[in-house]
Amino acid sequence: MPHISQRGVEMPNSPIRKLAPLSDSAKARGLKVYHLNIGQPDLPTPEAALNAIRNIDRTILEYSPSDGYRSYREKLVGYYAKFNINVSADDIIITTGGSEAVLFAFLACLNPGDEIIVPEPAYANYMAFAVSAGATIRTVSSSIEEGFALPPVEKFEELINERTKGIMICNPNNPTGYLYSRAEMNQIKHLVQKYDLYLFSDEVYREFIYTGSPYISACHLVGIEENVVLIDSVSKRYSECGIRIGALITKNKELRKTLMKFCQARLSPPLIGQIAAEASLDADTEYLRDMYDEYVERRKFLIDRLNRIPGVYSPIPMGAFYTVARLPVDDADKFCAWCLSDFEYEGQTVFMAPASGFYTTPGLGRNEVRIAYVLNKEDLNSALTVLEKALETYNALSEK
Repeated sequence: MPHISQRGVEMPNSPIRKLAPLSDSAKARGLKVYHLNIGQPDLPTPEAALNAIRNIDRTILEYSPSDGYRSYREKLVGYYAKFNINVSADDIIITTGGSEAVLFAFLACLNPGDEIIVPEPAYANYMAFAVSAGATIRTVSSSIEEGFALPPVEKFEELINERTKGIMICNPNNPTGYLYSRAEMNQIKHLVQKYDLYLFSDEVYREFIYTGSPYISACHLVGIEENVVLIDSVSKRYSECGIRIGALITKNKELRKTLMKFCQARLSPPLIGQIAAEASLDADTEYLRDMYDEYVERRKFLIDRLNRIPGVYSPIPMGAFYTVARLPVDDADKFCAWCLSDFEYEGQTVFMAPASGFYTTPGLGRNEVRIAYVLNKEDLNSALTVLEKALETYNALSEK
């Protein structure tokens, strides 16, 4: 039998989806499964987007330009201007989701053997995309005790060597919900300047900030404009995960030319997705305001309720719609699997993402889970009741 590639062997499983077969089995047994594992919003997609799809009047669903429709990119210029991100349509490349934007950025910027520094816990697919590019993730660890604040800049410098080519951040952060402060972003800027690194900045959750602290984009950092690669997506802000439309933004002309080679090789981003995404920019202001208000309520409810469960602790996330919570278990991977395979409470169980998959350092996150608060408060309440009962039962069994 032929051998699997080393790249395939090294490619990590998704901590978000790896337990999906157990979830499917639980549903087949008739259980209601509360999905707290994945950032799939339950709020409706803007009606403007749905109408644009319903009213498509074309005889051919053709290829789009490799960098995306210009009309969409020009409308995005106005969208970003609302956040004081000043770009032109030529700075924007439309991608097949934010995931492709990260992958193409790594492929265009990194050679096999190069290294990028990422604060952990981090979105697990960054590791997968680095493996695809033959690059290595080096991590600096943030801790739940510190609310997942950015580690001291000295921790970054300890890792920098001749193979270091960039720093990757997610702001607001997935999986922790942390929002980087102006001081923290300036620390990163000085490192990028000092060592002439790329700064890959995933900012898909900019609409979801629940504190008075300002949103500081990597594009706001003066003096490193040519180093910044901004990653974006419509998946979360418009509840459009399935249309697979993202964006990569850079003012680095040489990098854009290189990126276009990868874009041309995959031909074009999704046609129908771009139609929906462009229409979404016309969504009324009430849509985003109502969505924001709903997540504010869910966040408050979730954190209050979580921290009342004996032995559970979660810091207050300042952005996105995730939190990482510490559970009174010795192995969250086993516990999350057990919840789906062996536990039920009144015909219900809960699906969470073990946080160990968001860390690269072995042993970290073993008693932590990522929870996405993408369910309404009634379902969140039921899910947390199930979680509390599951912890009681699991720990009682462990003591036997």
